[in-house]
Amino acid sequence: MAFLSKDKLFSARWFRNYLYIIIGAFILAVGFVYFITPHKIVPGGVYGIAIVVHYLSEGVFSFWPEGIPIGLFSLILNIPLTYAGIKILGPKFGVKTIIGFVLTSVFMDGITYLRPDGMLPLIDDVLLSCVFGGVLIGFGLGLIFKSRATSGGSDIVAMIIAKFTSLKLGQLLIYVDSVIVLLSLIAFHDWKIPLYSWLVIYIAGKAIDLTLEGGNYHKALFIISKKHEQIKQKVLYDLERGGTYFSGKGMYTDEDKQIIYTVVSRREVAILEQYIHSIDPDAFITVMDTREILGEGFQSLNQKLES
Repeated sequence: MAFLSKDKLFSARWFRNYLYIIIGAFILAVGFVYFITPHKIVPGGVYGIAIVVHYLSEGVFSFWPEGIPIGLFSLILNIPLTYAGIKILGPKFGVKTIIGFVLTSVFMDGITYLRPDGMLPLIDDVLLSCVFGGVLIGFGLGLIFKSRATSGGSDIVAMIIAKFTSLKLGQLLIYVDSVIVLLSLIAFHDWKIPLYSWLVIYIAGKAIDLTLEGGNYHKALFIISKKHEQIKQKVLYDLERGGTYFSGKGMYTDEDKQIIYTVVSRREVAILEQYIHSIDPDAFITVMDTREILGEGFQSLNQKLES
């Protein structure tokens, strides 16, 4: 059976996770209503499909003269998709996922209805709207993901296809969202819309990563030097950082080498590089970006799971 994390009812974690869902759904809806939908941007997913349907159905129904409400149509799509996902993939989509997309749909239509400006964009500049809309959508989704829920929609379609094919889930998510983005080109006959839509998808993805992992200002270093003992002292007692020794062997010289692995801040990278240059200009240093660091001296895994 698929794993579903369960929170103790009315525990601090339970309240925190549902607060994440409520706030995340509201921010997600604000991003769409104020920045994305008014410019006909289609950033994939069921909400992208709903935006296309909303504009294509304008004037079709007398009771919806401006088109089928985006939140309502996305909800209509999400319910059977979630049911199909549960039947085909098992119980991977818990109550939190359902609450997440229901709240997003309600907030989306509620904010649109209560806005005095209706569907007018908050910012007329499309590029600025893409940037701010992408950040809000990514932040909202990131909060929902922090609660261990999923966004449903196109994610479920990709998971179902992945179950019956050899394609990777990450690739399928891109393919599914890209097909929805291209749908906007067919519907609106404007090349700028899919280009702006892919920009929103990219910005939202970065905002999701930042929300889930936090602002990371650390770098991971591999250092190969004959003066490794002096470098070790610098790392331990001056920078007050830890590290690990690896034993290696030079491919060309066949010499035994000691490799230092450590993680420091961006500022400390410059300090350490200058020090190493002063004692061993021939040292070999690899500096790598880190997405997330868990462990002693940084955020513990226990704090990560409880946050």
